[in-house]
Amino acid sequence: MITVLSGGTGTPKLLQGIKEIVNQDELNIIVNTLENDYFSGVYISADIDTVLYTMSDMINDELWYGVKGDTFVTNEKLAELGTPELLRIGDIDRATKIQKTLLLQNNTLAESVKIQAEHMGIHANILPMSNEDSEITIVTDKGKLEFHDFLIKYQCRPEVTDIITSKVNPAPGVVEAIENSSMVIIGPSNPITSILPIISLNGVIDALKETYVVAVSPIIGNDSVSGPASKFMKALNIPVSSVGVASLYKDFLDNLVIDNKDENLKEEIENIIENVTVTNTIMKTLDDKKNLSELIINII
Repeated sequence: MITVLSGGTGTPKLLQGIKEIVNQDELNIIVNTLENDYFSGVYISADIDTVLYTMSDMINDELWYGVKGDTFVTNEKLAELGTPELLRIGDIDRATKIQKTLLLQNNTLAESVKIQAEHMGIHANILPMSNEDSEITIVTDKGKLEFHDFLIKYQCRPEVTDIITSKVNPAPGVVEAIENSSMVIIGPSNPITSILPIISLNGVIDALKETYVVAVSPIIGNDSVSGPASKFMKALNIPVSSVGVASLYKDFLDNLVIDNKDENLKEEIENIIENVTVTNTIMKTLDDKKNLSELIINII
């Protein structure tokens, strides 16, 4: 078994490659739930839905959010009626979210995701990191902001001074999935708000120490490939570089995959962790994704 730790951006690109070369029955995907919340009356689990859509070939891979070819009739009508949405939700995407909201009345989040995955023909084991509600506050020069306000309303522009998150328990099966894996892949998602929430769950670090862990750095040079990862790392006084990523994961990381442009950092990173792999980590085409996935899996 291979287990992937995933957020909603970065890692799904890698998953597109992994699912081409690995049998889905041999794949666990543990997904961040820190940012889940209710919007427009429905439960939004953006990272989980992105993984669901990626694994079922439905993902809008221009935005890495929502369903490709979706329509926005409901979204546009709500705006016309004077209640515009903070999140722009497509009609097909909304149906997924409505179903999940209804399922949650009688099921845990993990059970609800399992039902949806089965209906989408997904054979991989997709696990929310927790069944419990989380809270995240971004402390900025404009005050304390809800995560989606920071991300969407303010377009990540405010300067960040701290990130405050709540503590939750792992969903059943999360720790066991790691323990029973021959390899764990930490995808190139935001280390602070996508990956650390998973790693911080009780029992996860101990489990990671007992298996082979490969991470793909989401940082090239001194900036993140996408999203506000660099801004969040800076706020927590973590070097915005692949060196900083290595320092975050050093307690359990066996190999860090960095981009060719960061080859000059290889020796410095090897002072933190034992193994560093240098390759192209920019995933523009399916071949890029497959090549990177194959390289990672062949490491062991």
